[in-house]
Amino acid sequence: MTLLLVQMATVLLVALACGWLARKLGQSRVIGEIIGGILIGPSVLGRLAPHVSASLFPIGSLGSFEILSNIGLVLFLFLIGSELDYEHLRKQKSTATLASFMSILFPFIMAAVAAHSLRIRFAPDGIGRIPFVLFLGISMSITAFPVLARILEERKLQSTPLGTTALMCAAVDDVCAWSLLAIGLTLLPQAGHSTPIGFRLLWLAGYLLVMLFVIRPMGAWVVKRQQSVTLSYEMLGVVLAIVLASAAATEAIGVHPLFGAFLAGICFPRIEQWQTAIRTRLDMVVSILLLPLFFALTGMRTRLDLLSGGRIWLWTAIVLLVAVAGKMGGAILAARWTGQGWRDAAALGALLNTRGLVELVVLNIAYNAHVFSPTLFTMLVVMALVTTMITTPILNLLGVEDRGKQTEDLSAVQVA
Repeated sequence: MTLLLVQMATVLLVALACGWLARKLGQSRVIGEIIGGILIGPSVLGRLAPHVSASLFPIGSLGSFEILSNIGLVLFLFLIGSELDYEHLRKQKSTATLASFMSILFPFIMAAVAAHSLRIRFAPDGIGRIPFVLFLGISMSITAFPVLARILEERKLQSTPLGTTALMCAAVDDVCAWSLLAIGLTLLPQAGHSTPIGFRLLWLAGYLLVMLFVIRPMGAWVVKRQQSVTLSYEMLGVVLAIVLASAAATEAIGVHPLFGAFLAGICFPRIEQWQTAIRTRLDMVVSILLLPLFFALTGMRTRLDLLSGGRIWLWTAIVLLVAVAGKMGGAILAARWTGQGWRDAAALGALLNTRGLVELVVLNIAYNAHVFSPTLFTMLVVMALVTTMITTPILNLLGVEDRGKQTEDLSAVQVA
């Protein structure tokens, strides 16, 4: 317990410092928190002070650390889902549907084209062509839903038409990506005893029906029965229990607990007082205490020291170019075809190009399944970090307002 508390204190201080510096440099706090994790991980601290690193973060001690961080992420995605504006979604449904499809199809096709060259150079011995193409295509086409949500939250754009469309596109993208991932895992020899994909899809369909046609109407019925619009202590406990149960259900199905938490947020009653109460009571603990643990833990598992040599960096640049061109190109074309202006289309493409931590989760799954070699894994990690880092500069270049920074500047003026 003592070691866990020291680890949490260290991570929080490093995350706060790096997040503050990232904001000063015009980046999202998420980038600073990930880089902070890299600094205290094996790539930096592990090389500069290996004994300190081994004492502070021994490999066997990270289990509880990971559980806490994932709970924070589940609660955060529930908050994001609970604030989605249905009206904005209805207005943007054509853009969201087509952009989701195109932002998966384009990068997947480009990854399939590049897969042969990458496979003969960097794939482990014995990996089949189809599983490699599937995993590489997923890596290129996925959007980091939690990182995207965090960027939108920091810029106070999560309830705008652009933010709502981006969130829904990212949600659809990731559901498709996880479904493809399940297919890819079933094609691997070591996945032969796992639950068949057909049964997973049936369970997922049943889960969606229960959430949308039982839990959501039940929430509306409870609201009508309430004597007051105030969210009571007991009701908050029930809501959190449903969120955790929903996340557990999707994890058991084989999708991902994040989508269960997000769907629970979508089913949350749209009562302004309840939404405000949920955010007030949960946001501070989640954003300051739990989420930095998740971002830091992921950064600590990233080994940037594996890249060496001009040839490796050239292939890393090719991977990055294919990923950006496919993801942004597909989203921009889809947005233009549905009547969006070039500025909004480019902004949507930049947001969906954010890969970040969900990408790292997928890469770790592929690495553990021996689909990617350590070198290709590291190249794709660099791609994930760079595509996430360029999101904010592109938004600033396009003139997309940063309402979060405006609020901070206004508060500073009022204090002064």
